[in-house]
Amino acid sequence: MIELIPEVLTVGLVISACLAIFIDEAVYSVVALAGTFLFTSALYAVTGAVFVAVFQFAIGVGTLTILFLSGEMLGGKMDQKPQTKSVLIVLLSGVILSLPAIFLSVFSATSSVPSLSFGETLWDLRAADVVLQGLVVLGVAMGIGIVLFEKRRKGEP
Repeated sequence: MIELIPEVLTVGLVISACLAIFIDEAVYSVVALAGTFLFTSALYAVTGAVFVAVFQFAIGVGTLTILFLSGEMLGGKMDQKPQTKSVLIVLLSGVILSLPAIFLSVFSATSSVPSLSFGETLWDLRAADVVLQGLVVLGVAMGIGIVLFEKRRKGEP
């Protein structure tokens, strides 16, 4: 039963990522993205990379804060709720995309470097990933700042 935890987390990760991309309402999309970050952190924690899980969660919280504030400030208010049919189609798509993770389980807690554990390998060898995540958050924050500056300059509320 415990062996199924990574597969279940992977299914949740794929479904929440699909929802984050395809839901039109900004608030619901950000909530789905929060699920994506939560499942990613949980997957790291289950594989023994606890420090990476905490770091991923912290980056996720910062990203969500920026996206939520920008979605509320820049997005228009939608009068309609997401259609149940479209949400179910996205959920079904996520489940279908998750089938390889369920049945072909390629998950392995072994590392490519024999002397290091999976958590140590992930933490020690992911410097480029960390830098790129920081650049993405910085780029999003700068883009939102530019849009708000332009709105303010034009006199829009």
